[in-house]
Amino acid sequence: MARNRPGARASHAATAALAVLDAAGVAYTALPYRHDPRAESFGMEAARELGKDPACVFKTLMVVHDKDWATVMVPVSSTVDLKATARELGWKKARLAAPSAAETRTGYVVGGISPLGQKVPSPALLDHSARELVTVLVSGGQRGLDVELSPADLLRLTDGRYAPLAA
Repeated sequence: MARNRPGARASHAATAALAVLDAAGVAYTALPYRHDPRAESFGMEAARELGKDPACVFKTLMVVHDKDWATVMVPVSSTVDLKATARELGWKKARLAAPSAAETRTGYVVGGISPLGQKVPSPALLDHSARELVTVLVSGGQRGLDVELSPADLLRLTDGRYAPLAA
């Protein structure tokens, strides 16, 4: 997997997620695609447009409990099990964050929320299905841009861990 260089990103704007990857010297591939604003599922759109198996494309969800936040990544072909997520985080329960609150906290727009380069980092959990994969795709920080990298690098850069999260 080739590491993109700053000058090689002429087809899309630089994002905080790409800056994190570049600063860490991590091997990744930026995968821009044409985003349709009418798309009902941003993650499934990315998988379809990029010709990738939806089990390898992970959506980033922000979950909350009281004042606690976490970043959860599950395959776009599944939903997040909020009870399992709460259990993994040691919370009584978890709920999906309101879109506007998630945007404010992360600095990204819904559909482009990346687990990398968030304004206010949160504990990160990656669904355990990623253990079986050589690479995963996550949002690159804007709609129409995914990045492909190893799950190990993703966990290292987000200070995350694996957990059974998908329903």
